[in-house]
Amino acid sequence: MDSQITIVDHPLVQHKLTLMRDKEQPTAYFRQLLRETALLLAYEVTRDLPLETKRVETPIEVMDAPVLAGKKLCFVSVLRAGNGLLEGMLDLLPSARVGHVGLYRDPETLEAVEYYYKVPQDIGERLVIVVDPMLATANSGIAAVDRLKQGGARQLKFVCLLAAPEGVAAFTAAHPDVPLYTAALDRELNDHGYILPGLGDAGDRIYGTR
Repeated sequence: MDSQITIVDHPLVQHKLTLMRDKEQPTAYFRQLLRETALLLAYEVTRDLPLETKRVETPIEVMDAPVLAGKKLCFVSVLRAGNGLLEGMLDLLPSARVGHVGLYRDPETLEAVEYYYKVPQDIGERLVIVVDPMLATANSGIAAVDRLKQGGARQLKFVCLLAAPEGVAAFTAAHPDVPLYTAALDRELNDHGYILPGLGDAGDRIYGTR
């Protein structure tokens, strides 16, 4: 396994992912499961955040206790499906900054086309965690990270729910300095760029648009 990719194999993550794969899952329940899974993924991706100590007074005595160090991190959602992961991550880190990169996939070329970009001005001073449920061809993920690096981001991680081997290979070739986190590495892509066995189009399933 490529050391750049971390598969989050926690039993709760795997259980919830299996429930999401079920095509009969109602939109509301799919959305809730994704939010819960995102919180668990956020726990894993933030495992190595730096700490410093702060003096606090407990009901018993004064102590030096650990708190997060430095500037708050920034989540960047790849619109629109990334917002499904973003909400769960903000449940865990509600004070995080948030950015958005709007991309759509050209149905003919499968290439990513940008239509929106808005991130904190000091993004170069923050850990940036990019969220998008599916890493299929990786065209959108690569384009989003390209744009963030152009905007000054220097420390990035990428979190998805599902990845395909083709997408992982393309992403790691384009951005070998950006660690990947996913709940599962599926078998392959089909001719239309969908992950197999996958769970369908994440955006459509989150928002009930198909």
